[in-house]
Amino acid sequence: MSAPRRALIVIDAQQEYFDGLLPIQFPARQDSVASIQAAIDAAQQTDTPVVLVQHELPAEAPVFAAGSSTWQNHPTVAAYEDTAAKRISKQFSSIFADTDLETWLRGQKIDTITLAGYMTNNCVIASAAAAEPLGFAVEVLSDATGAIDLANEAGTAPARQVHETLMALLHSNWAAVTDTATWATALSTSAALTKSDLVTSATQGRSTR
Repeated sequence: MSAPRRALIVIDAQQEYFDGLLPIQFPARQDSVASIQAAIDAAQQTDTPVVLVQHELPAEAPVFAAGSSTWQNHPTVAAYEDTAAKRISKQFSSIFADTDLETWLRGQKIDTITLAGYMTNNCVIASAAAAEPLGFAVEVLSDATGAIDLANEAGTAPARQVHETLMALLHSNWAAVTDTATWATALSTSAALTKSDLVTSATQGRSTR
């Protein structure tokens, strides 16, 4: 197996998730953004391209309003804006929808994308799923992503349940899920990370009942 050609994609690490209407609840916000910083540092130390993504909506929108204080990247991530290999703006959950990211990744001969950022329950899972038909391998950093508490007409789910459930779901099919420290080691050794599969995950799931 050839060594993966990775890019680290930091999705929407914006103030909306810290000071806005969508505060990340699990993992703790300051812990996850520290892991994002560690991932960026590890990427830059190995000349792995870093892509910073920002969600942007019209100025009158209640969240991610263009130019607003909560649209800005978290200061920890904003410190890397000038050294990022690429920055993109998006309006949909997927990092590929109506952006030039796919074209750029292919131009850089990237075959594996590592996802960090927010939210697990929206843009992370949407982007991982969207990568499948494009042929990109996906990695997700469990401690450098985060979810929110959810409640609506269909039911309720605390952020920890949302996050941990989606990590297991992602690892069962769409992505190799790991923590930042393990990923950094794989990065430094050019090692590939493996995911599970639906049959194995289902078999192991039945054994826990």
